[in-house]
Amino acid sequence: MNPDKKEIVVALAGNPNSGKTTLFNNLTGANQHVGNYPGVTVESKVGVAEYNGLRFRFVDLPGTYSLSAYSIEEIIARNAIIQGKPDVVVNIVDASNLERNLYLTTQIVELGMPVIIALNMADMAKRRGFLIDHDLLSHLLGVPVIPTVGNKRRGMDNLLESISRVAKGEVNPQPSIVKFGKEMEQELAGLGDLISRDPGVMNGYKPRWLALKLMENDAEVAKLLSKHPHIKDIVNAAKESGSKIEAIYGEPTSTIISDKRYGFISGACSEATKLTGEHRHDISDKIDLALIHPILGLPIFALFMWLLFHLTFSLGEKPMEWIEAGITALANFLSASMPEGMLSSLLIDGVIGGVGGVIVFLPNIMILFFCIALLEDTGYMARAAFVMDRIMHKIGLHGKSFIPMLIGFGCTVPAYMGSRILEDRTDRLVTMHVSTFMSCGARLPVYILVGGAFWPEHAGNVVFSIYALGVVAAIVAVKFLRSTRFKGMSAQFIMELPPYRVPTLRSLLLHMWERAWMYVRKAGTVILGISIIMWFLMTFPQTKTFSTDYEALIEETDVSMSEGLIGAGERDSMVSQYENEMASESISRSFAGRLGKLVEPVLKPLGFDWKLGVALIAGFAAKEVVVSTMGNVYGVGEADETSESLRSKLSSDPNYSKLTAYAFLVFVLLYMPCMAALAVFLKESKSWKELAFQIGYTGALAWIAAFVIYQGGSLLGLG
Repeated sequence: MNPDKKEIVVALAGNPNSGKTTLFNNLTGANQHVGNYPGVTVESKVGVAEYNGLRFRFVDLPGTYSLSAYSIEEIIARNAIIQGKPDVVVNIVDASNLERNLYLTTQIVELGMPVIIALNMADMAKRRGFLIDHDLLSHLLGVPVIPTVGNKRRGMDNLLESISRVAKGEVNPQPSIVKFGKEMEQELAGLGDLISRDPGVMNGYKPRWLALKLMENDAEVAKLLSKHPHIKDIVNAAKESGSKIEAIYGEPTSTIISDKRYGFISGACSEATKLTGEHRHDISDKIDLALIHPILGLPIFALFMWLLFHLTFSLGEKPMEWIEAGITALANFLSASMPEGMLSSLLIDGVIGGVGGVIVFLPNIMILFFCIALLEDTGYMARAAFVMDRIMHKIGLHGKSFIPMLIGFGCTVPAYMGSRILEDRTDRLVTMHVSTFMSCGARLPVYILVGGAFWPEHAGNVVFSIYALGVVAAIVAVKFLRSTRFKGMSAQFIMELPPYRVPTLRSLLLHMWERAWMYVRKAGTVILGISIIMWFLMTFPQTKTFSTDYEALIEETDVSMSEGLIGAGERDSMVSQYENEMASESISRSFAGRLGKLVEPVLKPLGFDWKLGVALIAGFAAKEVVVSTMGNVYGVGEADETSESLRSKLSSDPNYSKLTAYAFLVFVLLYMPCMAALAVFLKESKSWKELAFQIGYTGALAWIAAFVIYQGGSLLGLG
C-alpha cells in the first residue's frame, strides 16, 4: 500500500452461501452503495469502513466457485481482482465446506494478489465435528487465516487488523502455489516465456497464469492475447502442450489441473483438520480411511514396498537369464573370432564383462521403476508421503523431504537436485545428507547378486530388508543431525492428496523408460570407462610366474584324460579351477589387488577380505561397478561364464558366510554414493565442508554398522 494512499481497497471473494454478504454488511453497515462493474451491467456493491484511523473500501465481488471463464460472474471476479488492483483480497471460506471453498482460494493465489482467508461459519463447522487448526492452516497455505462467525459479528476486528497489516506491508503473505507436476510445469514455463515476450499485451496478468488458462482452454484469455505479436506461436504451443499432457495422463488437461488443485487442498485439510467437508472424492476418502490411517497406514505402506521389491526380483529373473545368454553368446563370438591378447581381454573381460554385468540387471531396474510409476500415478505415493511425514516431522525432517528421498530410490543424483523444493537451507542439507541411504537403482544389482548367491530362495526378502534398513538409517541419521549440526525442527507443509485414478499405460511406460534410460546411459558411459580402468588395474602388472606351476598341472590333466584316467567333464572342471586360481593370483598381484590389500586391515573386522575391498573401492566411481569388479576378481569375465557362475563362486568361497554377505550389503547401502552424485552434492550444497562431512559420516556409519552385524552375529553364533 502506498503510504500516501487515503484508503485501503479490499476485494471480498467467496463461494455462494459462504456468508460473504453477511460479512460485507457487518464491515460496512449502512455505508454502502450499489453500482455496476466497469463495462458490464452486473450489479456491484461497494462499502466503506473505519478502523484505527484507517479507511477501508470494500468491493463485494460476485459469488463464484472458481475463476474460470464459464460464467459472467467468474470473469467479473477475476477481472476486478487484476484490473481493480485491490490492496488485499479477502477470501470468505465456509469452514464447514472447507475443501470445496478452498478451490477458489487456489485460483486467487495463482493471480499473485495478497490474500487473507476469512474462515467463516467456524461455529457451524465445530458443531458438525470439523476441528480446524486455523493457525496450522494459515502456515500451510502461506496466508493469514482469521476465524469469523458472520451472523454473530465475531472476528470482525481481527479481520480488519489483519487487512491493515497486510496492506501496510507489516505482514507479507507467501502463498503456497499449486504445482501441477514435472511435465505440466515444463509446458507452463515454455508457454509463459512465449507470452512474456510482449508484457504490454498481458494487461497485468502473470505469464504463468495466462499459460495455465490457455491450457484450460479459457476463451477470454485467448481473446486477451489475440493481439500478441507471437499469438500464432502461442496458440500452436498451447495445443501441442495440451496434446502432450493428455497423451501422458489420458485425461483432458483441465481435469488434470482440477485434480491437482483438489489434491493440494485435500493435503492441507488432512493436515489441519480431523475431518473434511469435501465429498467430491467419496471413493478416495473411503480408501484413505485405511491408507492414511494413523496406525494402519504404515504397515500397509510397508506391505506395498515389500510387494514392489518381491515382484522386482521374481518377475525379472527370466528376462535377466535371456540377457545373460545374449551377453555370453556375444562374448563367445568375439572369443572365437579374435586371437588371444590384450585387445581380446579388454573387449571380453573389460567391456563386455563390465558393462554386460550391469546391463543384465536392466529388467529388474525397469520393473522397479514401473512399479514406482504405478504407485505415483494412481495417487498412492502421495498417501505414502503423507504417512511418512507423520514420522519424519517428529524427528525433524521436513515433510517435503519425502519427495527427493523417494526419487533417491531411482538415483541419488536427481534426489540431490530434487532437494531444491525445500526453501530452507538447513532442511535442504539435512535431506541431502540422508537421501544417500535410499537404495538407488545402481545398488540394486549388488543386492540381487549377493542376495541370489547366499539366499537363493529368499533373495526378495533380503533385498526388501536392505531397503527397509536404508529408511531406518535415514530416520536415525536425521535424529542425529538435528540434535548436533542442524539443531531444530522443520515446519509443517502441504502434501497433495490427489484423487485415485487409473493411470495410462503410456504414462507408466514413459516414466519407466526415462529412469531406465538414465541407467542404460550410465552403463554406456561412466560404467564403461570405469570398467576399462578397473580392467587395467586388475591386468597390470602382469604376473609372469605363479606360486604353483599351473601350466604343468593343466598338461598333466590333459595326459590323464588321454590315458582314460579322467573324463572330459572332469578335465574341464579341473582346468577351469586352475585357470581361476591363476586369475585370482594375477589379480592379487595387480594394482587393484595391492590397493585392496592396502585397505584390507581396515575391513578385516567386518569380515571382508581384499577382494571385497577392491569391489568397494570400485563402487566409489559407480555402485553398479561393484558387480563387474567382483566378476573380474573371480575371473568370470571369460566367454563361457555368467552371473550364475559368480553367484556360485561367491557362495562357495570359504572366506564368506551369510553374515559376511549381509554385512557387505549393509556397507554398500550406507557408504557414500557414486562420484557423479558427490559432484552434484557439491554443486547443490556449494560447500566443500558439507561434501567432506557427507563422505566422512556415511563411511563411518557404514563401517560401524557392518562391524556390529558381523562381530555381533559372530558372538551370537550366527556366522
